[in-house]
Amino acid sequence: MKKIRVGVVFGGRSGEHEISLRSAESVLGALDRAKYDVVPVAITPAGRWLGPAQSVGMLPPSEEVRVTLEAGTALSLRAEPVGSAAPFDVVFPVLHGTFGEDGTVQGFLDLAGIAYVGAGVLGSALGMDKDVMKRLLRDAGLPVVEHWAIRSRDIAAFVSEHGAELPYPVFVKPANLGSSVGIHKVRSVDELEAALSDAARYDLKVVVERGVEAREIELAVLGNDDPVVSVPGEVRPSGEFYDYEAKYLRDDSELVIPADLTAAQADEARRLALGTYQALECAGMGRVDLLLDVGTGTFFVNEINTLPGFTSISMYPRLWQASGLAYPDLLDRLIQLALERHEDRRALSTSYPLAGKP
Repeated sequence: MKKIRVGVVFGGRSGEHEISLRSAESVLGALDRAKYDVVPVAITPAGRWLGPAQSVGMLPPSEEVRVTLEAGTALSLRAEPVGSAAPFDVVFPVLHGTFGEDGTVQGFLDLAGIAYVGAGVLGSALGMDKDVMKRLLRDAGLPVVEHWAIRSRDIAAFVSEHGAELPYPVFVKPANLGSSVGIHKVRSVDELEAALSDAARYDLKVVVERGVEAREIELAVLGNDDPVVSVPGEVRPSGEFYDYEAKYLRDDSELVIPADLTAAQADEARRLALGTYQALECAGMGRVDLLLDVGTGTFFVNEINTLPGFTSISMYPRLWQASGLAYPDLLDRLIQLALERHEDRRALSTSYPLAGKP
């Protein structure tokens, strides 16, 4: 049986570059070489595309490769001077953050006519923009925490006009980033402008969210038209919130799977996760993060990650492991979903005959 040629693309021009490398190492180690012809492709922080992981030392070095759109709109990697390589059957973008999780790479792959794992352009872009995402979820009747969106050029004006009125503590975040990069818990107006300015280093739009004393509940979603939801898990951070250091640099936070919830709470969490996934036009996979207010018992949808972490300790694969789907089987299913969705899209017409013409 012919192997499926999988391009695993990772790294990228993002504040989450290092996390992408860790996720990719796990994915590359778990893909079954009996089923797949695996081609690792690293993107450097400067945007250079490299052959099998030479930039990170994960695999033996190789020639730099050139990404080309060849005749027939087939994306292939050409390793000079070795010669041309066969086109990919599917791309697994193990990319987090900007220029990878935000619809940019997805649009490139759509243009190339290549199947890829995860949400399409729209779902990826919606899942990345925390402001637009929350507005759509609110319009869909899903509970979200009150928030404010500020353009970087308007930071000083926002602090002057609204800083004293905010319901502190608040969380300040870049609108388009993940892995808790650039996130600050702000306790007073005196801390606000510095936090906004730091978040604005990563995006032109910054989000301020009302702080909630809450438990952090996470669920994994898998599928295209008929998605399924995992058991819920809970993150118990060692610090005040689950920041970058707690996620990736320390091991003293606790991940509880399944979460200690009543049956009714677990059902409600799964309902909200599924509703979020569908409202945001997602496909393939997504990890939905909820906040469970400890005072009122109310759930809020915090966000969705359309390309969640895939390290050995990441919540997404661990939630599916606890739900009965092992890591290698999860990768198989994601690749199959990508190929199925691609075939459905290929069946669509891309031309419209003029009246009177065949």
